[in-house]
Amino acid sequence: MCSSDLRQPDGSFTMHVDGEVDIRGVYCALSVARITNIYTSSLFTLTDLWLADCQTYEGGFGACPGMEAHGGYSFCGLAGLMLMQKGKLCNIDNLLRCTSNKQMRLEGGFQGRTNKLVDGCYSFWQGGVFPLLHDLLPSEELEVGKCEHWLFNTEALQHYLLICCQDHRGGLKDKPGKSSDFYHTCYGLSGLSVCQNFIGDNLVSSNVVGDARSEERRVG
Repeated sequence: MCSSDLRQPDGSFTMHVDGEVDIRGVYCALSVARITNIYTSSLFTLTDLWLADCQTYEGGFGACPGMEAHGGYSFCGLAGLMLMQKGKLCNIDNLLRCTSNKQMRLEGGFQGRTNKLVDGCYSFWQGGVFPLLHDLLPSEELEVGKCEHWLFNTEALQHYLLICCQDHRGGLKDKPGKSSDFYHTCYGLSGLSVCQNFIGDNLVSSNVVGDARSEERRVG
């Protein structure tokens, strides 16, 4: 089985044979095609337009056209478009506003959807959108020469992850009162790395809250 077996006429991809259509399937297909160097425009005909149709009135992306905006789907949608070098097909301003508004003022962490609780895993799914947006925003609008951090409160998110999401038994968790697990540990650490490492056109900087031992080293 290959990606072409899962491709649909409208450019979308199913999650598996006879499975549901989902933006995660498109992102996975694009990632695999790029990593294995089998990407062709014919394999992904109309996929860019399908991804763009997944952007909602809120500004984020849903699982498929017409569905509710969600942090994980927003990352997959924007990353998918950028893997096709079509990032500017989305409404960048609306996506930036939507994603930045998902960082909660009290906790400092991100919620995944409107009116939902903060969850540690969205430290990456929402936080990871900002480095992608940084590459898309016009230099004159972003003022790249003056920008020394991503366009969200990186210190507040670090506080949430380090104070509220660490489990005394090891690992990271969704929120206080929950248990740690591999999923939230992976995406909590990934979000922490995004917070701590800024890479602009003319600047590479780090911003580590608290003990230096909390630093997530940048790879590459």
